[in-house]
Amino acid sequence: MALVKGNMLLQFVRGTIGKQFTIYERNEQVIIAAKRRPSNKKPTQKQLDVRWKMKVASAYAVAILEDPEIRAYYQSKAGPGQNAYNMAVKDAFHSPEIQNIQIVEADTVVVTAKNEFRLAEVKVQVLDAAGKVMEHGKAVPARNGVDWVYQAANLPKKGKIKVFVEDLPGNVCEKQLLLE
Repeated sequence: MALVKGNMLLQFVRGTIGKQFTIYERNEQVIIAAKRRPSNKKPTQKQLDVRWKMKVASAYAVAILEDPEIRAYYQSKAGPGQNAYNMAVKDAFHSPEIQNIQIVEADTVVVTAKNEFRLAEVKVQVLDAAGKVMEHGKAVPARNGVDWVYQAANLPKKGKIKVFVEDLPGNVCEKQLLLE
């Protein structure tokens, strides 16, 4: 790969020359690279899974960026050489993560969740010892901007709390906490 600077001949040229070189522009720099050749190896199942995930992420990005408000949000997250589409694909490709579930005071559930982008919602289910759902609802963002808070009516002994975190693209992460 070579960066081209100040060359009048290649200033407006883009594409492949013969079967040897590809000329493209990235971050306002002209780049010449050897043309990639197709692999002779059959793709592994993991590669096929990643290709499918990328196809889904790309379709999400194309569809969601039609909304000007969300386009502006993703554009605000873009760095140099990136655009809203890149950020939307990145968001769709990575799932949120639940870092911690804790009980504070008597019946307050605090969920600490992490995502590089915005979380859409956090849902909490309270189950009894038999696994029957006693109550469920949405948590609300805490003042600190990191935690989400759910006020439960009653937390049963030997039950459990299930938390579901969803981001804008619809990726869901689930975690549970056993009550003693």
